[in-house]
Amino acid sequence: MIIFRYLLREVLTATVAVCVVLLLIVVSARFIKYLAKAAAGGLDAGVLLQLMLYRLPGFLELIIPLGFFLGVLLAYGRMHVDSEMTVLSACGMSEKQLILYTQSAALVVAFTVAVFSLVLGPKGARASDAVLADQQARTEFETLSPMRFHYLSENTGVTYAESISEDKKQLRKVFMATNANSTEDQVSILVAATGETVIDPNSGRKFLLLRDGKRYTGHPGEMDYQEVAFSTWSQALPEPDYEEIKVKNPIDGLSTRVLIQNPTHENLVALQWRLSLPLLVLVVGFLAVPMSRTEPRRGRYSRIFPAILLYFSYLLMVYAARGKLEEGQAPYAALWIVHLIYFCIAILILKWRSLVNSIKGSSSEDDDDHDATRLQHGAGA
Repeated sequence: MIIFRYLLREVLTATVAVCVVLLLIVVSARFIKYLAKAAAGGLDAGVLLQLMLYRLPGFLELIIPLGFFLGVLLAYGRMHVDSEMTVLSACGMSEKQLILYTQSAALVVAFTVAVFSLVLGPKGARASDAVLADQQARTEFETLSPMRFHYLSENTGVTYAESISEDKKQLRKVFMATNANSTEDQVSILVAATGETVIDPNSGRKFLLLRDGKRYTGHPGEMDYQEVAFSTWSQALPEPDYEEIKVKNPIDGLSTRVLIQNPTHENLVALQWRLSLPLLVLVVGFLAVPMSRTEPRRGRYSRIFPAILLYFSYLLMVYAARGKLEEGQAPYAALWIVHLIYFCIAILILKWRSLVNSIKGSSSEDDDDHDATRLQHGAGA
């Protein structure tokens, strides 16, 4: 039990460290994307942390298997370099026991991944989709910041408001400059005392309603322009585009129970994907043990690069199988076949050294027999 606790601590410590680094990289990249969208007025800055929190389970269900794989490689690689594995082997610990201990840790990690992929991941996707749907229901004028110029969608103009109410519905001292005519070089400038967003009860379309203002239309640099005063003026608002940040597959937000109760083709594919992620952890646990064998002279990181290539080939095959399943071009067992193939690869790598040694042993025995035969013939002569 002492050896088991030691190995478990080493593997899980390395796994947590790698997962934290990978998570920081992924979260930073996604946060920068959302931050750029918020700076452009496409998102309310107040929902950025909510979105990141809701998307966290989806990140972790993919990061943890890689983190566990690298954690085993780093932990066992260090133990090989420091000759700790040699000492453990001399004390009677076989490679079979090492695999059993590793798979015990893999079961803990696989259970964690299962919680994320089957329970927390769908909840997070559902919550983030609801936040984005709420953002999509808002107009770009509801994402304005007071006393700052804001570019309208597709760079059709700019707008400015001196102050904005807390609910982002009322604008005061509004300035807006837009292209008056798409075919001519005309500019329309609107100034109004107040503005608000209203919804047409018949069509459900949103309009910007300005009150007590003036509209100036003309060509830039020329004195010939039109001035129109108005008490109320309205303009249809374009719907903001959130396609880049929407949850790509709405099925990802469905709970696992719904997928089981409604076994359509798409739901079954999503269910298999969620179940395959914990299985991925168990398979890479087998792969990591033989891939972590390192000669002390080569250093602990000598096997990292080929191991990572093997892992990403595994992950790409799983994604390819999922894509073919979603398109209906592969049997339902496609994902499990990929897992079986790489499990067989793990066994082959695990047994490779013994196979090579047995082949060398048989060849050396043949050479000894041949030498003995030659000696007998020489003695007879």
